[in-house]
Amino acid sequence: MRETNIAPLAGKALLQKLKELNHLNKRDRARECGYITRSRDNQERVNLTEFYEAILEARGIAVDPEQAKDGRGREPTYRISVHKNGQIVIGASYTREMGLNEGDEFEIKLGYKHIRLNQITKDAEHNGIVHEDEDS
Repeated sequence: MRETNIAPLAGKALLQKLKELNHLNKRDRARECGYITRSRDNQERVNLTEFYEAILEARGIAVDPEQAKDGRGREPTYRISVHKNGQIVIGASYTREMGLNEGDEFEIKLGYKHIRLNQITKDAEHNGIVHEDEDS
C-alpha cells in the first residue's frame, strides 16, 4: 500500500482521477483521491462519506441544499399524528403561518380521508353563518 499525503481532489480533477482509477475498489479510489484521515493511534481511515459527497458535487448534484440555513430550530414537516390519548395537535408554527390567534374557533367537518376545519368568525357566530375557506 502506497502512502498518500495529498489534499482531497474535487471538481473536474476528481472526476478525471476516478476515470483513471476505474479498476480499483471504492476504498482504494477514495484513498488515491486523498479522502483519508489519521486516527489518534495513527491508523489510516478512509472517509467515504466526504468522497461520495465530493463526487456528487463534482457532477453538479446538490448534496445538502439546506446547509445555508443557520441550523437552529426545526422546520415544519406538514405532517401530524394522533397522540396516545386520541388527540391531534397542530403546532404553533402552523397556526402562526395561517395567521390564527388565540381563541379562534373552527367547525370540524369529517370527510372521506380528510378533516376540514372551517373558521367561525365572531360576527358570523351571532348570525349562525359559517365561512368556508375559498381555496378548499
